[in-house]
Amino acid sequence: MSKLSLDRILQSQGFGTRKYCRSLIDDGEVAVNGEVIDDYRATLDTEGLTLTVFEEDWLYREHVYIALNKPANIECSRKPSHHPGVLSLLPEQFSWRDVQPVGRLDHDTTGLLLMSDDGPFIHAQSSPKRHIPKIYEASTEEAVSPALIAQLLGGVQLHDEPAPLAAVSCIERGEHLLEIVLEQGKYHQVKRMLAAAGNHCSALHRAAIGRLTLAALDLAPGQWCYLDQAQRDLLVPA
Repeated sequence: MSKLSLDRILQSQGFGTRKYCRSLIDDGEVAVNGEVIDDYRATLDTEGLTLTVFEEDWLYREHVYIALNKPANIECSRKPSHHPGVLSLLPEQFSWRDVQPVGRLDHDTTGLLLMSDDGPFIHAQSSPKRHIPKIYEASTEEAVSPALIAQLLGGVQLHDEPAPLAAVSCIERGEHLLEIVLEQGKYHQVKRMLAAAGNHCSALHRAAIGRLTLAALDLAPGQWCYLDQAQRDLLVPA
């Protein structure tokens, strides 16, 4: 943490341009720890700082780490083309501070999605070298069979991939439901693997990343929460 002028603090938290942040301060719309401050040059310690803007409290965060229960028909893009973008589910401030999805889920895929404005965190979570397992629940058009599971565990060849891709684990959860654990994170990987194995994925849900589960976060579709350090520590292999 560090000391910054109030206008810089507001800008860093996503409240708009420097000029707009100064106008908010000049108009008395900003309070710090309960006290209105109308001098944008006021220098403040950011540690434990609580801002009140338009009567809403915001705790200063150098970076934000977010978990979202992504609903269907939402695009993981800052510039969506056919469906609403995932940032439409978050406060406007997050767009200003360049919050981005960590990886992608297809528009029709639901479940756990991470978002952040911390570049090294995004890179680390996206890197295939870390082998972070992701747990998916896949609904299948054809009934699950032992042969299907064997194929997915043994590896299936996908177009444009140099070698077969295999699931880390694959468990039948119902006649038409599989729990699949992957580490690679290739484009449309679950759907393409099921197709290559002779089945079809009719619905897909991401239930966990590393040891962080959506069930533990207790988020309804479309809801989000900040992740604390203990929760971020779960985003690693078991």
